[in-house]
Amino acid sequence: MRILDTAPGAKVLALGHYQPSQVVTNDDLAKTMDTNDEWIQSRVGIKERRVAPDGETLEDMATQAGGKALAASGLSAADIDLVIVATCTLESQIPNASAVVAHRLGIDSPGAFDVNAACSGFCYALAAADAAVRAGSATNVLVIGAEKLSQWLDWTDRSTAVIFADGAGAAVVGPSDTPGIGPVVWGSSGDKSEAIRIPDRHDSLRQEGQTVFRWATTALHPVAKLACERAGVDPSELAAFVPHQANLRIIESIARKLGADNAVVARDIVTAGNTSAASVPLALSRMLERGEVRSGGLALILGFGAGLTYAGQVIEIP
Repeated sequence: MRILDTAPGAKVLALGHYQPSQVVTNDDLAKTMDTNDEWIQSRVGIKERRVAPDGETLEDMATQAGGKALAASGLSAADIDLVIVATCTLESQIPNASAVVAHRLGIDSPGAFDVNAACSGFCYALAAADAAVRAGSATNVLVIGAEKLSQWLDWTDRSTAVIFADGAGAAVVGPSDTPGIGPVVWGSSGDKSEAIRIPDRHDSLRQEGQTVFRWATTALHPVAKLACERAGVDPSELAAFVPHQANLRIIESIARKLGADNAVVARDIVTAGNTSAASVPLALSRMLERGEVRSGGLALILGFGAGLTYAGQVIEIP
């Protein structure tokens, strides 16, 4: 047996995103629960969020985002040989979203699997795609983070209903002469896994907000710094910092402790809400679309959430 040469590196070739058209404002929520715009903004930083209508599925949103990333990459469906969907909100666990989305996009017979690491899911999936390309198991990979959290919420519970939203973000990963995706730093704090949970298939998402807030604002900035260190990048060299869009106060706390003073910090949560595994690619794609960051710069992405899981890596912006 002869081991074939594999790619020295992998990089993100393109990004894409999708949001449902239905906007739900804080004032809309105040009509159905004991809350108001000032209360929501002061605690989580959200002004509005997007919610998919009943007829729009998670797979629909994933297909839209994946199709945009594929078109932006300049590749065809025939060039993709692996599809990974990061999600924790499928209506049904079988079939998986990745095979369905691949078929809809005309991608013939790819490897296809889903990743459930909740809000860390996209970063986990990106690490898997990076490893697959470098090992020669895949040539080009479509990685999608997609969530329809609205179907798992109790819309009378202001501790969750004001936070979570729907959407999808995607990336195409391909081979590169030099690495464009840094080593992943990942882990979990399973002792706190009950802090974010859906107790059973008939229940809705529940969250212990203060537990999550304390964990995120104390445990994650060392992870962010280590991801930079392993990539050989000083935080001052970052063009962007794109953490999971969990809570504006959490985002600003981690950014301040990271010391990435020259980086544009993603604050997509203000108008997109918390979209779990979709939030990192959705935020970065929107930043690129608005011209807030430029191709070729370095971005630190950092996912964290239920599990409690976390993962981060430095990537070159496509």
